[in-house]
Amino acid sequence: MSLNLNSNGPLHRAFAILDFVATQFKAVTAAEIAKNLNLPLPTAHRLINNLEARGLLQRALGAKHLVVGNNLIVLAGKTIDSAFRTTPRHAVLQTVAAEIGEQCEIGFVRNNAVVYVDSVRVKVPQGLLFDPGHSAPLYCTSTGKIYMSMLPVKSREKLVRSLQMEQHTDRTIIDPDALLAVLDETRKDGWARTNEEFVKGVVGCAVPIFTPGGTLIACLDVSVPVARVTFEELQGFREPLVRAAQLLSDTILAG
Repeated sequence: MSLNLNSNGPLHRAFAILDFVATQFKAVTAAEIAKNLNLPLPTAHRLINNLEARGLLQRALGAKHLVVGNNLIVLAGKTIDSAFRTTPRHAVLQTVAAEIGEQCEIGFVRNNAVVYVDSVRVKVPQGLLFDPGHSAPLYCTSTGKIYMSMLPVKSREKLVRSLQMEQHTDRTIIDPDALLAVLDETRKDGWARTNEEFVKGVVGCAVPIFTPGGTLIACLDVSVPVARVTFEELQGFREPLVRAAQLLSDTILAG
């Protein structure tokens, strides 16, 4: 989202501050906000205090720097949930699910977990089901891998090394260095796969869904029983998933 500050209204300026803080990969100071948005410092402080009081911004732990607040994170999650439940976007999900013949889901990351907001089922379930409202770990899901791979290198490493990783199956990657290597490949490839890493006998893959401005907003993924689709055969899902992800991105632009 890009906001210009030709409008001097306080609401517009408040949104511009939230937009700036949300697009940074580090905590920022009030002075940085004022400088980047060309705001008088007293004005920036007043707006920041109001946003803090409403839980939309908060101070980073042990510092005076600012990060997005818990209330803003919850609101963002509700907004994405609602946005991807619209008829045009659900229709895209139905189409790609019918094309590949497997259940497809849309998921995003909230509070370091993957949350699924919509899904379409086309066959009798035999494996892992990510229905709306369900959540899953970052490190052993395709959507989680895409999210982490998109982070700047330092932020990615810090997150990976802070995760409490559980050995869900004998193929779950719980070594931080090994996971970081996979994330490097994921970033280069532009999509992610999982090989029985969360549930034994289930493989999956995902592609990113970007806003028209290029920001990762969610992922489109599929999870299938390995008895029906092998890990290597997931490659055949990539092209239809990428096409569908682009259509989903286009619906954001269309409104």
